[in-house]
Amino acid sequence: MEIKELPKTGNAVKKRKKSGFREWIDSVVFAVTAAVLIRWIFFSAFVIPSSSMENSLLVGDYLFVSRLHYGTATPVTPLQIPLTHQTIWGTSIPSYLDWISLPQFRLPGFSEVKRGDVVVFNLPVEHPDLFEKYSTVLPDLKPHPVDLRTNYIKRCVGQPGDRMTISNGQVYYNGKKEANPARMQGEYFVSTSGAINEVNVFKKNGIIDYNQFTENFGDGVTTNDEFGYIVKTTAELAEKLKEFDFVKRIEPVFMPVQYKEPYLFPQTNLFSWNKDQYGPFVVPAKGMKINLTPQNVALYSEIIKSYEGNENVQVIGNRILQNGEVIGGYTFKQDYYFMMGDNRHNSADSRYWGFVPKDHIVGKAIFVWMSIDPDPIGFINKIRWDRLFSVIN
Repeated sequence: MEIKELPKTGNAVKKRKKSGFREWIDSVVFAVTAAVLIRWIFFSAFVIPSSSMENSLLVGDYLFVSRLHYGTATPVTPLQIPLTHQTIWGTSIPSYLDWISLPQFRLPGFSEVKRGDVVVFNLPVEHPDLFEKYSTVLPDLKPHPVDLRTNYIKRCVGQPGDRMTISNGQVYYNGKKEANPARMQGEYFVSTSGAINEVNVFKKNGIIDYNQFTENFGDGVTTNDEFGYIVKTTAELAEKLKEFDFVKRIEPVFMPVQYKEPYLFPQTNLFSWNKDQYGPFVVPAKGMKINLTPQNVALYSEIIKSYEGNENVQVIGNRILQNGEVIGGYTFKQDYYFMMGDNRHNSADSRYWGFVPKDHIVGKAIFVWMSIDPDPIGFINKIRWDRLFSVIN
């Protein structure tokens, strides 16, 4: 049937011109909507607040994180003020309501999380069942929905299914020595002939974390009653210090084998591990089956109870119960990762709070677009010009 356009009448309504205020509102709505979509689908901007990734990433580095690499995750908490994370800007007032919780889906990405990637993720232990347990290691933890837990940045050192161990600070996977990051930072004892000008010797050579040695530094340092300093730096900068005639020797600092470090994951007496001597253990993978031995219960009970969507799970001693019955084995429902900071002696990472579930992954750190030194030597050095638009490796 043919449809004809109706003839125009003399009563045509003229289109009203928008007021300036209405146009301003429309512009703001468009800008916010565009920013939210870009931030959710493509990339987000972050700033480095702590030294856990030094010397690869520095305090004051501003970076872009790609959400496309691993696939953008859909929001779990839709009732949220746009462009906020946990609180309203400049306040402690929550910026979201958890009245509605949606299932999470992940859009296709370019790749999976790879060994060596610098990854941003939501801190798993801000789970309502776990935050109090880990408040000693990470003060001021609060429970949040999975997509609004605090953003952390670390390097992936263990992929799903990897058999991991750390020996004298060196990471091994499946019996292979893992390549260390180029700017990884370790801890060293620098023996000197006496007190030195710390700013001229350390800070001007790129070493910002240093202290005069005292016995309070504990195990791992052999001093022979020598005067010296404990510094956290790269192997390259440690070698450079040997050029000073007042430096007698430099020794890397590692905690000894069988020295049990408090507050390490898992919090159990079954293992005598520390940050330098850790494992062996297996990183869980989707579909991987395990027997629930006492050791495996210690390593994986939090995953089974809190991260896999299981109901009516209890952990009693070295047993796991579901619906009141003891279970002897378990098959994991998603992949997990083991994350560590490049500042290996000053990083609260998977060695202290466990594995990162795949549904907590946010994105891959791509490049630094701005870097501001919070404690520069002179105002002219406030901006670290050499770091601008540098690719993150």
